[in-house]
Amino acid sequence: MRKVCVVTATRAEYGLLAPVVRELRKYENKNLKVDLIVTGTHLSQLYGLTVQEIKDSGQRIDLQVEIPVRSDTAMDISCNQAETLIKFTELFFKKQYSGVVLLGDRYEMLAVAIAAGNTNTPIVHINGGDTTEGAMDEWIRHSITKMSYLHMVTNEESRKRVIQLGENPARVFNYGSTSMDNILAVADMGKEDALKSIGLDLCHYILCTYHPVTIDEGKVEEQIEAFIEAIKAFSDMQFIVTKSNADQGGAKINELLDKAALPNLHVYASLGVRRYLSLMKYAELVLGNSSSGIIEAPALHVPTVNIGDRQRGRLQAESIINSGESVAEIAQGIEIAMSHEHKEKCRHITSPYGDGHAAPKIAQKVIEVLQGDIDLKKKFFDLSGGGML
Repeated sequence: MRKVCVVTATRAEYGLLAPVVRELRKYENKNLKVDLIVTGTHLSQLYGLTVQEIKDSGQRIDLQVEIPVRSDTAMDISCNQAETLIKFTELFFKKQYSGVVLLGDRYEMLAVAIAAGNTNTPIVHINGGDTTEGAMDEWIRHSITKMSYLHMVTNEESRKRVIQLGENPARVFNYGSTSMDNILAVADMGKEDALKSIGLDLCHYILCTYHPVTIDEGKVEEQIEAFIEAIKAFSDMQFIVTKSNADQGGAKINELLDKAALPNLHVYASLGVRRYLSLMKYAELVLGNSSSGIIEAPALHVPTVNIGDRQRGRLQAESIINSGESVAEIAQGIEIAMSHEHKEKCRHITSPYGDGHAAPKIAQKVIEVLQGDIDLKKKFFDLSGGGML
């Protein structure tokens, strides 16, 4: 029997992987099994114990792998990676998977990718080729690309970057982002029900997520203080905030948000994919520095105020307003985003991230390739040798 596994460590990552897991499991039979491995912050009470959300969705979890998630310092991150590398090397050696599906750019996934490489387990990498110049995710993502055999990118610019990194175009596929699939499939709650589910009455609100800019050391407090001061300037608006992830500095952000205690600030460890995207549909705008403001919000014709450098370099729609990190700059961005002129512009935006049917194509290609013969001795695809993008 051939076995394929999908590894998820965070809520945001699982939201993008869930459609792929569902589609891959349509191919399960007596000769093929698709394991879902849950690890990282999913298993931490501190980050909302989001493994429960996966269970509640009806998705089968095959393995849970406990790894440390403390991320206050660089040493914490390195220790987390070391333990993740050991545990997943042992797991992959034991299970002998035909392939492992990984998404994105998290530091845990880098360790998982190394474990796969050390055990000759072919890697399918989703969302490679993107660029986020303000975060350590940038170099992690490209490193995982070079470790991977098969590449599923979200847009044409990313496809070209993966090939530029020396990957064979015959194994690089642009099917769009699975976030578009989620918008079509799961963002189905009405505004009143979505708000009621988090304890709020009907209101005008802004949906927010603020992650640390992981290569800007020591600026977290300054950035969040400005973010909170900007919120104070819009007292007639409710701000629904999801907590930061487990990057270095994330715990400090969450601590500062909890301490803010503003009457119009509502902070949640996790909202779940369905509720998050449903709330996004009816938001006045999306505020912060999450990729969801770059990818999902434009597809829902919702304005985005993207703060700072974390997402710098990503392919962007015209609905996105890029803001500096000062109180005045954030407030100005919010004012522009809520203007009639900008909202009218957003109504006519076309997303550059696909048509909402990425997952079935990804699953079909993964099964096709991983059931064939794979030679992990990759040859560098050299553009100077006449290769074409």
